[in-house]
Amino acid sequence: MRISVFGLGYVGCISLGCLAKNGHSVIGVDSNPDKVDLINSGRATIIEKEIDEIISSQRSLGRIKASTDYRMAVVSTDLSVIAVGTPSSANGHLDLSFVKKVCEQIGSAIKEKTSFHTILVRSTVPPGTNDSLSKAIEEVSNKKIGRDFAVISNPEFLREGTAVLDYYHPPFTVIGTNDSDAAEIVRELYRQIPGEVIVTRPRVAEMIKYVNNSFHALKVSFANEVGNICKSLGVDSNQVMEIFVKDTNLNISPCYLRPGFAYGGSCLPKDLRGLKALAHDNYVEATVLDSISKSNEVQIKRSVDLIVSQNKKRIGFVGLSFKAGTDDLRNSPAVTVIETLLGKGYQVIVYDRNIALSKLTGTNWRYVQEHLPHLSALLVHDVEKLIEGSEIIVLATGEKCILGNSPRLAGKILVDLTGAGLEYSNTTSYVGLSW
Repeated sequence: MRISVFGLGYVGCISLGCLAKNGHSVIGVDSNPDKVDLINSGRATIIEKEIDEIISSQRSLGRIKASTDYRMAVVSTDLSVIAVGTPSSANGHLDLSFVKKVCEQIGSAIKEKTSFHTILVRSTVPPGTNDSLSKAIEEVSNKKIGRDFAVISNPEFLREGTAVLDYYHPPFTVIGTNDSDAAEIVRELYRQIPGEVIVTRPRVAEMIKYVNNSFHALKVSFANEVGNICKSLGVDSNQVMEIFVKDTNLNISPCYLRPGFAYGGSCLPKDLRGLKALAHDNYVEATVLDSISKSNEVQIKRSVDLIVSQNKKRIGFVGLSFKAGTDDLRNSPAVTVIETLLGKGYQVIVYDRNIALSKLTGTNWRYVQEHLPHLSALLVHDVEKLIEGSEIIVLATGEKCILGNSPRLAGKILVDLTGAGLEYSNTTSYVGLSW
């Protein structure tokens, strides 16, 4: 199939590479020429396990290319994937301007086409967006929905750090459409992907992403509160939760149910805020949802208090991104903790092997400029320098501990926010956040 992917950020880059690996011919489209150049040179636009190799190999095979020319991309393809960002405002509503702009571009391009064009909306959008986008495309293109084109709500379920694995092993594939012929086109697109294919109404498909990520956020906060209570009672919270998640009949799965640091990233906070905004707009009281983000803020404050209580001034952070295996700093709880410590006069240095300032782009870069504008002065590029320059070493992501058995660890305090350093619990001055 000939496919165009709009947006070369996280979801777009993964979609571009994985669709090509499945044998499709794919054109990536982005307004940022730097991202286009990266793809055309065989490099990924994101930090993610396996995707560099996939982009490189598929570019070499001629299955992928990138361009800023949206019209060429649409005219040259049969199906377009919309994977642009939908950032949230301060009150939780999603900014749909990027999605709407892409739909206008696609509409103007299909005006020239005589063949049927399928449009997949992978971006997170509130219920009812499919209807408004369909009408907007009709107005721009003078084409008829159902006859000349279809808009399908097709939410993604990718976790940063395991996105390629998640793409090829989703819990299910959701196709939101009232057009049975268009649904079959999308079924064929995902024919090589295992798992149940669920065809449902667009509004149901749009809603499920909010519900999924809000529940994931709830699981993180629930596990953290359990961990905090267990620690106050002298109970091993990890053992408690290990037993808890063995019940796959009622307790569902172990994902996210691990005591530790606060959640962050671009998805869980945004979609939780979005669901809360939907509740507010429809006069629905949602006390559980309201408490999730408050609990997350408490966990961040608890982390700051734990570090401050060690009575040392030189702090070294191993990890800055919101989770292991990514360079995404958006809503990273580690960034918030460091901001707070710097404001209190602490000396902070950071080592994160996934972060290169020269590669940070878009909203990720803007987030850094807003919250840690002097990040370059904090980063060290050698873990031994971090150890040498710190009195306290903070493990701030779930990345497997990389401190090794350095003799310089002697006399250092190790504050473990994620459980990644449990191997040191009996060998150094070790303090766990919730255990």
